[in-house]
Amino acid sequence: MKKFIILSLLLLFSLNAYGAKGGNPLLGKWESTNGKNNLEIYLDEKNQILYIENNNIKHHLILEDEKYYYEKDQDQIYVEINKSNGTLELVSGNKITVFKKIITFIELNFLNIGFLLLVGFIGGLVSGFIGSGGAFVLTPGMMSLGVDGLVAIASNMCHKFPKALVGAYKRYKYGQVDLKLGLIMASSAVLGVLIGIEIQHKINITFGNLGSDLYVSLAYVIVLTTIGSYVFYDAFRTQKSGGIEKKSKLSIFLQKIKFPPLVQLSIAESKISVWFIVPIGFLTGMLAATIAVGGFIGVPGMIFVVGASSLVASATELVVAFSMGLIGSIKWGMMGLIDIRLTVIILAGSLFGVQIGAYGTTFVNQNYIKKVMGTIMLLVALSRGIIIPSYLSELELITINDSINIFLKDLSFIMMCVALGTGAFMITKSMWTAKNNKTETVLAE
Repeated sequence: MKKFIILSLLLLFSLNAYGAKGGNPLLGKWESTNGKNNLEIYLDEKNQILYIENNNIKHHLILEDEKYYYEKDQDQIYVEINKSNGTLELVSGNKITVFKKIITFIELNFLNIGFLLLVGFIGGLVSGFIGSGGAFVLTPGMMSLGVDGLVAIASNMCHKFPKALVGAYKRYKYGQVDLKLGLIMASSAVLGVLIGIEIQHKINITFGNLGSDLYVSLAYVIVLTTIGSYVFYDAFRTQKSGGIEKKSKLSIFLQKIKFPPLVQLSIAESKISVWFIVPIGFLTGMLAATIAVGGFIGVPGMIFVVGASSLVASATELVVAFSMGLIGSIKWGMMGLIDIRLTVIILAGSLFGVQIGAYGTTFVNQNYIKKVMGTIMLLVALSRGIIIPSYLSELELITINDSINIFLKDLSFIMMCVALGTGAFMITKSMWTAKNNKTETVLAE
């Protein structure tokens, strides 16, 4: 197992370096804001020269004093990125022409496909075990290959609903899914998804990709640190009480409030007002659409607000993930932002991993699921927190030198790999240990 994790991390590091090639923000296809003019900036990798092609005319971009320009009719036309909103500007004297980036899909090769299959498998493993969609692994993983942030979120959401369906069915057969709770949460989660997609789209339009990435990272840090810390606290509190999982004080208090309509949840062993469930579903959907981590709201919400066990909550979340993924895919697809190639590849890895993760829940102690969830949450939060100064610098809100900027990006990716490897190790180790203990018990009898 240790060799597998080490090899996996080495592959991730090498692919990150490979995917980082050509990271100049000028690269890509651009469209003028009036829609009448397109241009493309590309790199001649053989000669390492940047070219700009506008109206079928190619010009060599010249770098001078950290600014790019090209010459046309004896004029110098400067090519600049407006870091406040991510637009490209062609500046000639007092004339400024503004372009917005056209989202394009990356080219796939053997290394990219291998990377996506591996990340998909581990994302599925985590999803089947703790109920999260695994987006905190998949979305940053795709972005590290140069996938646009919106495309990564959209493609991840599209792969989510078939994978969640498989996981939900698997755990439903184990008697772990509270279908009534899942359907109530799903109904409000769908509304949250639709609103969340609009929020993410408007942030991207107003502040560009950098502003969108900064928003996602800040949300990751706040949400995951807060919830992850409490999940950890509750897990160790349960451990001190002899490993017996008790309902939270908040859920006990809310169940005493008889605010109609009330719903009896047999699998979750709770009777609570629907109005306390609906907000959890709505926030789950909105965060799933904007930062792709809805499960990190839904699962703790069901545990600490509704009073469901961690086992039931992680299983029921898969029902919600299916609904969010289906509706979100339709919405993102209508916007042309789903790269179906990425969806199919990560789904292939995820479908295998999710079944192993779901099977593992039949062996491990319920409280251990909380520890895995809390560990991954805090490590991912740390990863996103590390890169925030880099985003602030690129938006010219603070000043840091280029070497520190590169170091922060590399360190952030390393911490993401640590989170990914740690989660996979904790899950597989617990399954292996529990399986051996069960075998020894059977032999002893």
